[in-house]
Amino acid sequence: MRNTRAVVLVIFHAAVLCRIPIAGPQTASAPTARVPGVIIDHSPARTGQYVGSPSVAVLPDGRYVASHDLFGPGSTLDRTRVFASLDKGASWSRLAEIEGQWWSTLFFHRGTLYIIGTSRENGYVVIRLSADGGHTWSAPRDRESGLLLNDGKYHCAPVPVVEHNSRLWRAMEDAMGPEGWGRHFNSFMMSVPADADLLHADNWIFSNRLGRNEEWLGGKFGGWLEGNAVVTPAGRIVNMLRVDYPAYEEKAAVIEINEDGKRASFDSQTGFIDFPGGCKKFTIRCDPKDGSYWALSNYVPPDQRSGEPARTRNTLALIRSADLRRWEVRSIILHHPDAANHGFQYVDWLFDGEDLIAVVRTAYGDGEGGAHNQHDANFLTFHRIPNFRNAK
Repeated sequence: MRNTRAVVLVIFHAAVLCRIPIAGPQTASAPTARVPGVIIDHSPARTGQYVGSPSVAVLPDGRYVASHDLFGPGSTLDRTRVFASLDKGASWSRLAEIEGQWWSTLFFHRGTLYIIGTSRENGYVVIRLSADGGHTWSAPRDRESGLLLNDGKYHCAPVPVVEHNSRLWRAMEDAMGPEGWGRHFNSFMMSVPADADLLHADNWIFSNRLGRNEEWLGGKFGGWLEGNAVVTPAGRIVNMLRVDYPAYEEKAAVIEINEDGKRASFDSQTGFIDFPGGCKKFTIRCDPKDGSYWALSNYVPPDQRSGEPARTRNTLALIRSADLRRWEVRSIILHHPDAANHGFQYVDWLFDGEDLIAVVRTAYGDGEGGAHNQHDANFLTFHRIPNFRNAK
């Protein structure tokens, strides 16, 4: 699907209205031609299958690989689709649909493409590899082939896999606490030697698990989830999580991880920070050029703060920090004035030279009734942010 014209988005920054061109979508029909970015996949709302969990990886030969799962009443809650682009994101083709893979991160490590997540909604922790660039995938049958945890219900999102001190690190939650969504998430960190067999469960270390304290944040703390493994400026691993907090300023939580990965600890007096868009999923990565930190998040501008923060996803911002604790909004990347049925969310992204590339769970009009709401996305879209360090 290829569109011949560019899409123009309304962009707000520092109260100045401007217009910038964004790469056009991969479709020929007029309704979907308005969708910002390049359309990788489209699942109309009538199917009851909604686009979730975008992830992206870049292979050494320049191929881009992207994935997403399908949730909603028409889905099986255990399928992930995999796509590839041979032309830097201008067009995409589907490679595979993996049964038994959910909420997953694609990553490339030492010559091999992997995907790690859960086996289904609130399923087991599983990892697979592909030796052919995403066409076929290994099966996690047991503890020696990718079944890492099978003792309960687990939760995550497409969050970073980070190499540090000769280990790979990834955040995870279980969903075995009391009282339902948000409150039942217990956060932990998992890690493995970088030169180990990643599919062998015995090679992995799992930290202790930290749950919610209802007294934190003045009794408004609903839980934490979808954490990011991040290396601090001091060279330590932390887990930075989305915080369910129904107020502004939005918050993130910073959980400390000890050097061997076995202990997680949290100080409620210092561990909550102001974070633009912090009550929605975000991905943080460290800039290899200068050591600063970047994220794409669902920041809510002050003049739009009339709705529920967690459900306001119609603005996507590029944000930056020098120290992981103080964050600034650098640029508004995507925006739609309607917050009820439009959203640019759950973004996964990577550095690509002087650019950022991103895949976005997008709720947008499609000529078939659009998305049910901002949450139940009907598109997976690809975006390039050129010369991102100078974005204004």
